[in-house]
Amino acid sequence: MKALLQSRYRTRTLRVRLGSVIIRPPWPARGEPACKPLARMSIPQPTEITLHQASQLVEITFSDGAVFRLPCEFLRVYSPSAEVRGHGSGQEVLQTGKRQIQITAIEPVGSYAVRLVFSDGHDTGLYSWDYLYHLGKNQDRLWREYLDRLAQAGAGREPDGGGAEQVVRKSGPDTGWKKL
Repeated sequence: MKALLQSRYRTRTLRVRLGSVIIRPPWPARGEPACKPLARMSIPQPTEITLHQASQLVEITFSDGAVFRLPCEFLRVYSPSAEVRGHGSGQEVLQTGKRQIQITAIEPVGSYAVRLVFSDGHDTGLYSWDYLYHLGKNQDRLWREYLDRLAQAGAGREPDGGGAEQVVRKSGPDTGWKKL
């Protein structure tokens, strides 16, 4: 696995430990600034992203010293993809049955984001540095909101025993449909 990751991402420093994957972003290159001065002031950059497979956590250390430990389930239910967020206000899709979800790969996207590949096949969201920072800073509030939405929908975090994914879609302020 180590050789595969190193050959695929030759420009990035990637270190694999037993049970964890560590990605060190490719910047700064020798002799180059870490980022533009304005960007440095507005968005902290990750200095290390570690996937702890046993505990199903992604640990992200940012340049301002902030360290966030985000569960795979949390990252999956707050995926920035259109599949989760919808294509407009009120089209969000409530993700259910994701308690046992795992991240199978973390792929760098340029110098601004990572793509997370989940064990349920979901891989369409690009997690920008500012979005990851937002998730980390607001993790407690966002998690409570997610649990409240699950309770209101009568849905749960446990995977469906039949293998079918449970999806609840809110399509308007008081209307919606469920696929169970």
